Amino acid sequence: MRPIIPPFPTARPRRLRQSPGIRRMVRQNTLSVDDFIWPIFVRSGEGIEEPIPSMPGVIRRSVDKAVEAARDAHALGIPAMCIFPYTALEERTEDCAGAWDPENHANRAIRAIKQAVPDMVVMTDVALDTYNINGHDGFVENGEIVNDRSVEALVKMALSQADAGADIIGPSDMMDGRIAAIRQALESAGHQRVMIQSYAAKYASAFFGPFRDAVGASGALTGDKNTYQIDPGNSDEALRMIERDLNEGADMVMVKPGLPYLDICRRVKDTFGAPTFAYQVSGEFAMIQAAAQNGWVDGDKVMMESLMAFKRAGCDGILTYFAPAAARLLAAQQ
Repeated sequence: MRPIIPPFPTARPRRLRQSPGIRRMVRQNTLSVDDFIWPIFVRSGEGIEEPIPSMPGVIRRSVDKAVEAARDAHALGIPAMCIFPYTALEERTEDCAGAWDPENHANRAIRAIKQAVPDMVVMTDVALDTYNINGHDGFVENGEIVNDRSVEALVKMALSQADAGADIIGPSDMMDGRIAAIRQALESAGHQRVMIQSYAAKYASAFFGPFRDAVGASGALTGDKNTYQIDPGNSDEALRMIERDLNEGADMVMVKPGLPYLDICRRVKDTFGAPTFAYQVSGEFAMIQAAAQNGWVDGDKVMMESLMAFKRAGCDGILTYFAPAAARLLAAQQ
């Protein structure tokens, strides 16, 4: 559709910008608290709220504090949370068995949050990096990240999360064939209602650095993740991965990181029309926070502008560490 724009002065586009009420009337995209999924980090212990230096304002929480956070998020109207476990180096193993332990931090947090706040939608992360002594999303054998054996472990991890009460399984590992394997396993185990939000277009990005600090993976990682995450120079490949994962049973798809890959978000939504999400990752968050703390930008305005960019690019929802702050700001504006 090509807009009809007559010449000046017949057309004065500023007429549609002249007051807040008119701007609201003609605004093409709007933000709502319903757009947010709030990622949180859980760890062992009790009564713990531990700051993450590379992510100003973000903390690791023990399970009891995660439940308090869920109650606060529910009161703000945030519909969903995503659980990421922090695992110390001494708790990591070659076999990654902690990933499907029913009593690991993530599974205990899932059960506790669903019991305390049943309406909260709980999403998980499915990847071995937070339990792997090598820091990789799959098993490492002779210096190679192996695919099929990793998928078998990811299936066990996904099933343990579904058993704990997760509503949405989020495979972020980028192993080939894992969506089909997880979907089949969920169906066979009676978890037909459990959804899969696939990190289908996850790039080999430098923007993940603070996240690796948050989950304890920075010191563990050997090498890089270039053999399984997408090359930042590729766009068509992302669409192929999205199509594959939708065909294998994903209910929703994810683009990660977010702001540097808005072009991918737009192409995905326009091509497939499936529920499309983006992750405003730790590096994006940390840059905004650092600039705001130094007085270089207006933190609230840049936060909201960055979130609006995802909506403009066609995203149905956003994983963002800003979720509580943005929810409070939206509530104050009503």
